[in-house]
Amino acid sequence: MLIDPTGREFSYLRLSITDVCNFKCVYCLPDGYQGGHDRGFLTIDEISNTLKAFAHHGIEKVRITGGEPTLRKDFIDVVRAAKDVAGIKKIAMTTNGFSLHKNIHDWVDAGLNAINVSIDSLDSRMFNTITGHDKFTSVMKGIDTALETGIDSVKINSVLMKQYNAKEFDTFLNWVKHRPVTIRFIELMQTNDNKAFFDANHVSGQVLKTQLLQTGWQQVARSASAGPAQEFAHPDYQGRIGLIMPYSNDFCSTCNRLRVTAKGNLHLCLFSEEGISLREYMNDSSNSELMALLSRYIKTKKPTHLLHQGNTGITTNLSMLGG
Repeated sequence: MLIDPTGREFSYLRLSITDVCNFKCVYCLPDGYQGGHDRGFLTIDEISNTLKAFAHHGIEKVRITGGEPTLRKDFIDVVRAAKDVAGIKKIAMTTNGFSLHKNIHDWVDAGLNAINVSIDSLDSRMFNTITGHDKFTSVMKGIDTALETGIDSVKINSVLMKQYNAKEFDTFLNWVKHRPVTIRFIELMQTNDNKAFFDANHVSGQVLKTQLLQTGWQQVARSASAGPAQEFAHPDYQGRIGLIMPYSNDFCSTCNRLRVTAKGNLHLCLFSEEGISLREYMNDSSNSELMALLSRYIKTKKPTHLLHQGNTGITTNLSMLGG
């Protein structure tokens, strides 16, 4: 098991397979993907070896992310590679959902058993404003199709922003009343290129938490492999609400996840100063050096990020590391 100096155990890997995205979300890539570097992303063999090394150390859950991971033509092969790794019990993905309704059945057949879809508005016009694309209807169709497959988990990711969709909180609550999905509200996070936007649009998750508790929602216990969200349930609602609050005082205390970028860099934190290159070790099928490096580097993980001090590390935008 990978255990850091504070005693945190790591069972969850977020694996980015591309930083390319076809949406232009105002809080992440408002000018669209710029493609300013070589796209020499990890190969299937490198991905497979990496997953085996992490599984050796007790990683049981992998989330395939981007950018938009399904822009890779071999996305389904990545899912199959994860399924073939002994010890990996949960294979999840995060997507903007643009091709979900066409492909979800094939992805589930390949081994995918959990999906998060980014939807920042239930109003088609606001969705278009935030993402830069008129894809609301097809994304919603994809969610319905995903539910029909019987996939283990369907979650919605939403970033509330004062100047855009902050007034939709109650609309989202009503939407899950009769749908067995979890909506996770993610606090807008400051990155290197969005300070003015962050200052104008940040919505505190603590305010949302207070509103939930005052209206009968109750916090539920986290599972060992769960992500960073605090989840809430209500007896009158089929769905749940999750809050991801990186600015809360105890956010880092339950950290159980590590990140590998599409270029093979290990990030011990979403907002770490620099990544640790692992790629030169990913083509050794024995994985001995890679496994040894993971044991060594986990001992250097810091107890907390420095977002409260405005230190965002090297993160220019969230598509760099898969959020």
